[in-house]
Amino acid sequence: TLARAERMSTAMVYLLVACGGGIGALLRFCLVQMVAFPYGTLSVNVIGSFLMGLAFAYFAGRLSEIAPLFLMAGIFGGFTTFSAFSLDLLKLLDMGRFGFALAYLCGSVLGALAAVFLGFIAMRAVSA
Repeated sequence: TLARAERMSTAMVYLLVACGGGIGALLRFCLVQMVAFPYGTLSVNVIGSFLMGLAFAYFAGRLSEIAPLFLMAGIFGGFTTFSAFSLDLLKLLDMGRFGFALAYLCGSVLGALAAVFLGFIAMRAVSA
């Protein structure tokens, strides 16, 4: 039946996003292990935001397809996470490193915003 086909399709979408999320989380974990605290999470957020901008520009108008869901919601969603960012910020504050915490907060947010815009502009320029 049509309802069953739609459920299977929805289930497949959830499975692809979950698999992508697992891949992204593993990539984030590996990168954070290689880079000194807290620069690993900062790097992940900026790199991931740049890649998200690239993907968003590339897949614009095609967001109903499976590939952008797997890549953007799945891999990039698992890779970039502000929950790790928030925990790092809390740790810095707990250590009494208030100035560094403020710099980390501003660098993460502004860097990620700049990166997503640059990624979007870069893909638009290449696609034009």
